[in-house]
Amino acid sequence: MTKYCLTVTCESRRGVVAAIAAYLAEQGCNITDSAQFDDPETGNFFMRVSFVSETGVGEPALTDGFGDTAKAFGMDFAFRDESQRMKVIVMVSRFGHCLNDLLYRWRIGALPIDIVAVISNHMDYQKLVVNHDIPFFRIKVTAANKAQAEAEQMRIVEETGAELIVLARYMQVLSDEMCRAMSGRIINIHHSFLPSFKGANPYKQAHERGVKLIGATSHYVTADLDEGPIIEQETVRVTHAQSPADYVALGRDVESQVLARAIHAHIHRRVFLNGSKTVVFPASPGSYASERMG
Repeated sequence: MTKYCLTVTCESRRGVVAAIAAYLAEQGCNITDSAQFDDPETGNFFMRVSFVSETGVGEPALTDGFGDTAKAFGMDFAFRDESQRMKVIVMVSRFGHCLNDLLYRWRIGALPIDIVAVISNHMDYQKLVVNHDIPFFRIKVTAANKAQAEAEQMRIVEETGAELIVLARYMQVLSDEMCRAMSGRIINIHHSFLPSFKGANPYKQAHERGVKLIGATSHYVTADLDEGPIIEQETVRVTHAQSPADYVALGRDVESQVLARAIHAHIHRRVFLNGSKTVVFPASPGSYASERMG
């Protein structure tokens, strides 16, 4: 039996859940997991439903048949075959810890995505990427050629059919145009010192100020640098006895974990944009354990 996911966003109204459940039952589908949130501040309703089709009805038929229900409640919705992996492009500069972590998780099946390309403005990780049989593109970015470089990046997105761009410590600011074109489809990672410690050596600055917690934030990219809707965060405690190098090592580790968790949530359609913030439903029991770990 094929497992599907239905995501719904609409204005909060009585009867939405009942209508969704009734439709799926009529189509011979059995719900296996469901999560919902009604935001009283915005009046928006969010729902994610996992289900199996016991009659063999497919995604196109499910989508077409749901039209009347969706129209009645003003729903934005999408059905997705959960066996279909999302196509992802990873962009990286010269810090490779997040890239290495993603490649490892992808290779052992812990992060079920298709990495269709890696784009970098440097050549540092070409051999690593090619050795994983993934296309590597070096696109140099300067103030003079930024528009041309982004046009080339978007060409690769279109040709590969990529649904998500991951900035795995890609140290270039994206233009407003690219952010708008890929709204809700670019995920970034940065240390959680921003905006307190900007510029070079933020971990050194944090050490000099006696910071006791360091961490990382993963978020969607918007035109406001490092201020997009937050998906995932984590912190780790440090002490006065640790060196700036310790801060860097711990920071790299937490950055890698937070980015992977944010991607995991996104590819499983557990993240919903809600104005300047997000609604993130927790992973269903066993979702991590059920994925192949080697």
